[in-house]
Amino acid sequence: MYAIIETGGKQYRVQEGETLNIEKLPAEAGEKVEVDKVLAVVNGDEIKVGSPLVQGAKVILRVLRQGRGKKIIVFKYKAKKNYRRKQGHRQPFSQVIVEKIES
Repeated sequence: MYAIIETGGKQYRVQEGETLNIEKLPAEAGEKVEVDKVLAVVNGDEIKVGSPLVQGAKVILRVLRQGRGKKIIVFKYKAKKNYRRKQGHRQPFSQVIVEKIES
């Protein structure tokens, strides 16, 4: 059984027991979060596709930790104009485990 959910402006395919990194959630480590933006639920041969959401379906996630990703370098420059800007960025994320998919 798996589901397709939307959180943080992105879509994820999740299964029970799976661990994944998603956009940062406003929750502490150990807290449970319910995601009710479920786009599709697949259970064997049974497929439920929402338009746009599946009614009554939700996915329960438990936050394992909050973190920040690898640093990327944002470098801007204009040729022949002596214009250079260097900036780093680390995207925050929440590491979660999928506890239950309810359809």
